Amino acid sequence: MAIMTNRPIGAGFGASRVLADLVGRIAAWNDARVTRKSLSALTDRELDDLGLVRGDIDDIARGTFTRD
Repeated sequence: MAIMTNRPIGAGFGASRVLADLVGRIAAWNDARVTRKSLSALTDRELDDLGLVRGDIDDIARGTFTRD
């Protein structure tokens, strides 16, 4: 008899876990790179319209941006 479950299968241990972690880190790095590139392409006026300055771009890409 087959059993169906909605639980996701974890990455497990060993090489598969290391590979899953590596892929996740590469995806996060790429997301930050794309965000940084897109925001850097905006003019200072466009950034100001968004309430940002150039110095905020790296924080936004890292996900550490907070409004004071």
